[in-house]
Amino acid sequence: MPGARGARCRQGCWRRPGLPVTPLAAAALPTRLDFLRFEFKYVLPADLRREVERELGYFMQLDPFVGGCADKKYFVRSLYFDSPGYEHYFEKIDGMLQRAKFRVRTYARSPGEAATFLELKGRHDALVFKHRAELRGATFARGSRDVAETVLACATEGPVLQRFRFERERRRLRPVMLIDYERRPYVSRYDHEFRLTFDDTLRATRTESLFPAPWENARDVLLGATIMEVKFRYHVPSWFHRILQSYDLRRQSISKVCEGMEVWQLHPDMEF
Repeated sequence: MPGARGARCRQGCWRRPGLPVTPLAAAALPTRLDFLRFEFKYVLPADLRREVERELGYFMQLDPFVGGCADKKYFVRSLYFDSPGYEHYFEKIDGMLQRAKFRVRTYARSPGEAATFLELKGRHDALVFKHRAELRGATFARGSRDVAETVLACATEGPVLQRFRFERERRRLRPVMLIDYERRPYVSRYDHEFRLTFDDTLRATRTESLFPAPWENARDVLLGATIMEVKFRYHVPSWFHRILQSYDLRRQSISKVCEGMEVWQLHPDMEF
């Protein structure tokens, strides 16, 4: 989600900041924290997504910050970094419980339409964390391949940028994959820390640019399917357990960027 001041989507709606810091987060991850929570993912075909979303309407409501957005969704774009040997990809595939990756995130399809952030997202045992630094005054021309240099020049100084400098040199990180999708967010009517999102229209572009050149084509990922993400701090409510059981929904360990990298077959040892 956008930073502490919020950020506009293309249609002019505002996104609110992430969840507050916790003592556990402060002890385990001494960088600026946007959230520390559990995240469960489910992949739903279109017909099942419609049924589940209808059921959720009894217990959840659309996040008010998408009230003015077309189709009650907002656009998300992330440019992911990895090493020449795709270390981050294989850390995810191998199920490492301590891992993190860098990405540049925006909520715009074209340069200059929304704020941009350097994000460090990863896993600390069963918990998912995200830290971010705003890229102030950053300009990304369409087709530009100097993203890393722009990050170093414009990111807010702090632990996130310091770690990016270190990891970029140590792992020789560079942009490898752009992931786009549209997100419809819901919040619980009864528990403000229980959230759910539907991510669809997932597309992947093999590029080093945040805004690809016209000849850099995107490929569909999980065509026709939706990734439902359940996000919570402490527990899953009983009514949601009943929905899971009723539709026989099974958690999946899935990564949007890994799915995109496999669609593009970036490495001969990638599993399909």
